[in-house]
Amino acid sequence: MATTPIDLARPEGKGLAAGTLGLWGSTVIGLASTAPVYSLVATLGFVVLAVGAQAPIAFVIAFLPMLFIAFAYRELNNDVPDCGTTFTWGTKAFGPWVGWMGGWGVAVAGMIVLANLSQVAGIYFWAFIDGIVGSPDDALLSANVPLVTATGVVFIVAMTWISWRGVEIGERIQNVLLGIQYVALAIFVVVALWHFFDGSAPDATPFDWSWFNPFAFGDWSSFVQATLLAIFIYWGWDTCLALNEETKDPKRIPGRAALLTTIILLVTYVGVTIAAMMYAGLGDTGTGLGNPDNSGDFFLAIKDGLLGPAGWLLVLSVMISAISSTQTTILPTARGTLAMAAYKALPKRFASVHPRYKTPSFSTLVMGAVAIVYYVGMTLISDNILQDSILSLGLAIAFYYGITGYACVWYFRRTLFDSARNFFYRLVFPLLGALMLTYAFIQSAIDMYATDYGNTILLGIGGTFVVGIGALAFGVVLMLIWFMFPRAKKFFRGESLNRDTPVLVPDDSDFRSIDGGLA
Repeated sequence: MATTPIDLARPEGKGLAAGTLGLWGSTVIGLASTAPVYSLVATLGFVVLAVGAQAPIAFVIAFLPMLFIAFAYRELNNDVPDCGTTFTWGTKAFGPWVGWMGGWGVAVAGMIVLANLSQVAGIYFWAFIDGIVGSPDDALLSANVPLVTATGVVFIVAMTWISWRGVEIGERIQNVLLGIQYVALAIFVVVALWHFFDGSAPDATPFDWSWFNPFAFGDWSSFVQATLLAIFIYWGWDTCLALNEETKDPKRIPGRAALLTTIILLVTYVGVTIAAMMYAGLGDTGTGLGNPDNSGDFFLAIKDGLLGPAGWLLVLSVMISAISSTQTTILPTARGTLAMAAYKALPKRFASVHPRYKTPSFSTLVMGAVAIVYYVGMTLISDNILQDSILSLGLAIAFYYGITGYACVWYFRRTLFDSARNFFYRLVFPLLGALMLTYAFIQSAIDMYATDYGNTILLGIGGTFVVGIGALAFGVVLMLIWFMFPRAKKFFRGESLNRDTPVLVPDDSDFRSIDGGLA
């Protein structure tokens, strides 16, 4: 049997399972990270309340900054395929302080959303059981907070174990879970259109091209509100890039997967929105999408009329969406902290990799533990504060996406005008995306500052603002504390990671791929 000679000069990277994923696997994980079903059902009603029939074009406009930032990710990854993503690129472009905070932004977003997803998964799991056993309204299992919280913790533990066990098993599970989500969405679209065309829809609304008219928004405030809501349901596609060191072709596949993920999400969100509008209409009563009572989850409002006894399929799909995203959300944060430790921006223990499973073992377990403590702690202290932290999530997302966009422009500043391609993909698109997200950050912060935003008032201002800005500010405190440790000196002096530092990534040749290496 022929053997491949061992190349002793070949870089070993950080010890992750190099060459595990192809384009298909990377795209599946990127899609799963966005929780497409849950994100859509939890957002569509609020977007309709804000802009009515212009909901489809709102999703299209919100897609643009995500697409532009995806180009920034692709260009940076082509040159620096490091699992630290924003941390590594921000450090190379702007130095250790900005890079560290970019990595913290990724971690904060992951921690907060894990608490949200586990709570949603717990609620919908017991809502599914309620539907099966016919629980009375005054004894719903899904309304039992201790039961839901315990169930959410179980989901975090299970998904943490899968992430720790290896990216291969995680990818296989995500194939199944994402498949279920898209089957449910396909059934929804087909049945909704069937009801529309046979005249049995509760408020049949014919398709109108004016839904895509960007100049038909009623006022600027409503447009901004809807767009900000829609922007963040695309979040999560960057998980593809955090797994770059574990792909068959680290320089090309992650960027392609990120772009493909965002495009698939655009088609998904706009398609389902159109079908929902044609079936349920925009009325403010009954099953109408304009009914404030349906804004939190329009699936619950229309499931019985749409699918009859099979309506709980939609509830099951939301639960699976949340569970699926719980697992994939752990991946980028664990790899981000692994990279930070590898370059001496965090304690060495975070750089440990399981010798058999080739996963960032300590970082993964810490991420799961922190998420549990945060979720349970906030539930015990105040569920309102927990909900406000979830509402503040957009600040952390816009923060680190913005850093990535600006980092792309500055990192490639010497080659921006070498070709038309560089001009658009390394300057125009990343800069536009970063500016849009900077505006989203500022406008969101202004909105959150108001006392009538969210569920709490802290320090005399909106609790959502305090929690969101406070979480980012806490990162500054942690960074300064780490700065005082001897191990941190090389990082903050720019010695362990700078523009000219060869990144710790494996060679990209002769990798295997469990999904056939689709590239």
